[in-house]
Amino acid sequence: MTTKRDYYEILGVSRNADNSELKSKYRKLALKYHPDRNPGDKEAEESFKEAAEAYDVLSDPKKRQIYDQFGHQGLQGQGFSGAGGFDDIFSSFGDIFEDFFGFGGQRGSQSRVRRGADLRYDMTLEFLDAAFGTETEISIEKTEICSRCKGNGCEPGTHPETCRHCHGSGQYSQSQGFFTVRTTCPYCRGKGKSIGSPCTTCRGGGQVGVKKKVAVKIPAGVDSGSRLRLSGEGESSPNGGPNGDLYVFISVKPHKNFKRNETNIICLVEISFIQAILGDTITIPTLNGERELEIPKGTQYGDTIVLKGEGIPSLRNGTRGDQIVQVEIQMPAAINKKQEKLLREFSDLESNKLKNKLKNLLKNY
Repeated sequence: MTTKRDYYEILGVSRNADNSELKSKYRKLALKYHPDRNPGDKEAEESFKEAAEAYDVLSDPKKRQIYDQFGHQGLQGQGFSGAGGFDDIFSSFGDIFEDFFGFGGQRGSQSRVRRGADLRYDMTLEFLDAAFGTETEISIEKTEICSRCKGNGCEPGTHPETCRHCHGSGQYSQSQGFFTVRTTCPYCRGKGKSIGSPCTTCRGGGQVGVKKKVAVKIPAGVDSGSRLRLSGEGESSPNGGPNGDLYVFISVKPHKNFKRNETNIICLVEISFIQAILGDTITIPTLNGERELEIPKGTQYGDTIVLKGEGIPSLRNGTRGDQIVQVEIQMPAAINKKQEKLLREFSDLESNKLKNKLKNLLKNY
């Protein structure tokens, strides 16, 4: 009696391997030992079947649980007798072989309902529209189910016929050596049906290209790199599946007055050195329009004034950030004689103040 090898050892995985790792390892072994690559090699044939049997058990949660508890004997007690011949293997794991070789098992592609393709639209927004949100309408080109034939590709009053080449299976069988290779039927392209009288609108495709206007609601707080998903606004499915989605990628134009830092905005204001010394009330821009701002006496270059709640709403909870006003003091490039005289008098006063401070310090020593 031949002793069976451990299934985990066959696939080269640990006992806690997940399905993704199992599938990856099995693919490599299937590629290595596939009969097409090893014609007439009995050892490769056995290794191919052995790997298929191991994957069949370990990829099935119930079989794997029995195997982990009771081993090969436990599986035999449940009526499991191995993976069978090549036809059984290709039928069970057709999707894996299609990845490598372009053919599968009995699960014909005509039975696979495919979702429509997703679409992308790039949208550029003004800064304030991104900050507070807006509603707009965009125009896209996409495919939709043909309204004349309702998607079956036939002229009204006619119907698809079973493909006489694949007999409705959607697959074309060819004998290669001791086993049969199944490929997608080239005559019906895997649909299993042929169209005798194609629809004059879609020419038998079942879909037509259309231009469509789509309403888009932009939430407050989006930024460059934000992505909006419009469910079902993508391409239609070619065989009755759900539509794809439309993804709108956002790009925001820069603003002349503001720079964004998450939900905060930074605003640079210029004041004169006189305003910085004496203080003043100035007008500044905000997201909600102009407003007056008090400049405190003795303001220094680079000082900031924070306006709470004057920033951009958060996408998560709608709470607005702050507006941070950065002060930049502008020095005059030229002054007249009277200004120069006044500044020299001011300088003398400051100099005398400093001298008096030094004298007071020296007295204390």
